[in-house]
Amino acid sequence: MGVQVFTEQVSGTIPWERVRRAGSKLTTPLLPDDYLTLLNPLWSSRELRGRIEKVVPETEDAATLVIRPGWGWRYDHRPGQYVGIGVQVEGKFQWRSYSVSSAPKRSGRTIAITVRAMPEGFISSHLVNGLEPGTIVRLALPEGDFVLPDPPPAKLLFLVAGSGVTPVMAMLRTLDRRGSMPDVVVHYSSPTEERMIFREEMERLDSTYDELTLHRLFTETDGMLELADLDEICPDWRERETYACGPAPMLDAITEHFEGADLEEHLHLERFSLDLGGDGGEGGTITFRNSGKTVEADGATTVLDAGEEAGIGMPYGCRMGICHTCTLTLVSGKVRDLRNGDEFDQPNEPVQTCVTAAVGDCTLDI
Repeated sequence: MGVQVFTEQVSGTIPWERVRRAGSKLTTPLLPDDYLTLLNPLWSSRELRGRIEKVVPETEDAATLVIRPGWGWRYDHRPGQYVGIGVQVEGKFQWRSYSVSSAPKRSGRTIAITVRAMPEGFISSHLVNGLEPGTIVRLALPEGDFVLPDPPPAKLLFLVAGSGVTPVMAMLRTLDRRGSMPDVVVHYSSPTEERMIFREEMERLDSTYDELTLHRLFTETDGMLELADLDEICPDWRERETYACGPAPMLDAITEHFEGADLEEHLHLERFSLDLGGDGGEGGTITFRNSGKTVEADGATTVLDAGEEAGIGMPYGCRMGICHTCTLTLVSGKVRDLRNGDEFDQPNEPVQTCVTAAVGDCTLDI
């Protein structure tokens, strides 16, 4: 009875912060969260949490995870942004970032991410094949600049491949929900028709809106997209804002093509993989000051990987140099950005540990 009354009160008009302040006086040394999370695991102010509501198969190797976020979540993400999701695997939380595939909806109760299980992707395979409805996950708020402007451009070109369709799907669903589709051309590359994520929904949008044109390319039989064919696929592509998402080689080719046409300002890219092709550091001894631990690392090992090898609880999010969750303060020494060769050697300078490697001995504040 006491639990029932308490639940009815906190779900009514009493502000949660007042409840917590009053509860903290009664529950010391425990906090109200310690009791509230027993009633509902999503009732936590210490960390963002979510509950897996459904796992919806999209193809043989891809699924959409419908997630109900808990306290602290704001349903105001912009179409195209990504979120961090932390899942517990073998007793340890593993974090990855995935684009939100659902349209923003302030009155909504859930969000969705769509994941393709990659052969080398332990976490992606677990999300697609090993996660059950009811599982509690950790969440990070939406981030990213690969977003649909409001109002949208009058003419849009989407160049997507594989799971690169997921942020674009959020954009198309948003336009569909508004019922105001601009002039849109979508070129979607997929290995086969069966592996095309959101195939039926894409075809429905194509048949619903005269303003939307869908081009499909099945790379196992038709080969890769040739940028020289853009004039035939979309004759006015030079007049459009172009959003591209997919494998790194495709995005590199698109970037080169647009730069050659002096149109790079009209090109917007989202990369799902990290290219650490830059020159590595010389390596050295990395010291983690607060913990007192040290580790020897070569010039190709990121500071993040080295810290984890040393048993340090390193912060991280996307592991791609995008979200800056992994940023730590450089106390002394030098590190090099493996993406572009930039070096950082100023004391108290923030560095992204997931994309930097040691250049000689260095110390970080953690």
